Amino acid sequence: MPNIKVFSGNSNPELAVRIAARLGLELSKVTLKKFSNKETSVEIGESVRGEDVYIVQSGSGEVNDMLMELLIMINACKIASAVRVTAVIPCYPYARQDKKDKSRAPISAKLVANMLSVAGADHIITMDLHASQIQGFFDIPVDNLYAEPEVLKWIRENIEDWKESVIVSPDAGGAKRVTAIADRLEARFALIHKERKIANEIAGMVLVGDVKDRTAILVDDMADTCGTLITASKRLKEAGAKRVYAIITHGILSGPAIERIQESDLECVVSSNTIPLQEKMELCSKIKEIDVSNILGEAIRRTHNCESVSYLFSHVPL
Repeated sequence: MPNIKVFSGNSNPELAVRIAARLGLELSKVTLKKFSNKETSVEIGESVRGEDVYIVQSGSGEVNDMLMELLIMINACKIASAVRVTAVIPCYPYARQDKKDKSRAPISAKLVANMLSVAGADHIITMDLHASQIQGFFDIPVDNLYAEPEVLKWIRENIEDWKESVIVSPDAGGAKRVTAIADRLEARFALIHKERKIANEIAGMVLVGDVKDRTAILVDDMADTCGTLITASKRLKEAGAKRVYAIITHGILSGPAIERIQESDLECVVSSNTIPLQEKMELCSKIKEIDVSNILGEAIRRTHNCESVSYLFSHVPL
């Protein structure tokens, strides 16, 4: 593929390597380090003049540092005369702060969108945005890809009685995502309504639907402390579910998440590798990985060749 460069930040280099391999490329050279005062230093190690540049950086780990690294890399490539700079952000940072839900609350997802545009990004490729309206925060093209095709593939290959399963949304906000998966599997659908007192603390849960003597599959876009997933799995078990699986796109798994998963009734928690999972998988045998590098890599190839990416919304690329 001529006139294309793929760079990686420090957030998820393993995913970037897999994406580059999918394209038949090696990652382009960049030196990323910090000065003694903790400022981020970026040195692009090869010419990008006249090139179509893709920078892979996820909103994980030290999120603020990773975001700053991405902004500086975009700007460095732009002022070095790259023809187009595309930010490939598998997990969009600050996506949960997408609306003003109380007085004087910031809309940080919009602020991040402004920062990316000002830095010089011409195009954004991301996956399973927490709120799809974030695409409207940008005045540049945004391709919001879906992990759904890989999720469907994993369910069919790893859950024996998937045809008799119930796909469950752990909250009302994810109902649309979960009904789409249930329709594709021709499976039943259930919903859990949760009431919160404060953020990350759930007051109660009400199950809408029948899971008795069936396998329940919880599907959500992200899991942070896993309080919602664990409470939902308990509620499903109480309602008579035989087994409970959890499938998420962005496995943040911070704070007490690993310990909670290990001690839970969940058969396993399956997450895509938009956020690095290797260390967490070593700590907890219940955590499994779905590789989405082929979807992201194919999106880059199609974008570079000016082809449609809508095929990837419902199909796993070959």
